[in-house]
Amino acid sequence: MTEAELIDVARQTILVMIKVAAPTLLTGLAIGLLVAVFQTLTQIQEQTLTFVPKMLLVFASMILFMPFMLNTLTDFWRSMMDKVIAGGGG
Repeated sequence: MTEAELIDVARQTILVMIKVAAPTLLTGLAIGLLVAVFQTLTQIQEQTLTFVPKMLLVFASMILFMPFMLNTLTDFWRSMMDKVIAGGGG
């Protein structure tokens, strides 16, 4: 396997990692922002108010986006196994 192929595999790995993590992270970011705006408007500074909705909605987003995440990881795994079978050159 050449240096260019290794760099390509590393690039693909990072992109897959971003694609898999993005829905959950963006959900957490959006909910955190909405709760922070709500807390600012109402001047309620309760710490559990940010934690509980974020935890529940991030968990719900993981369930919702699980087919997409699994499909992305499966496609990546198959492409890596195809490269191994081809001797690293494909």
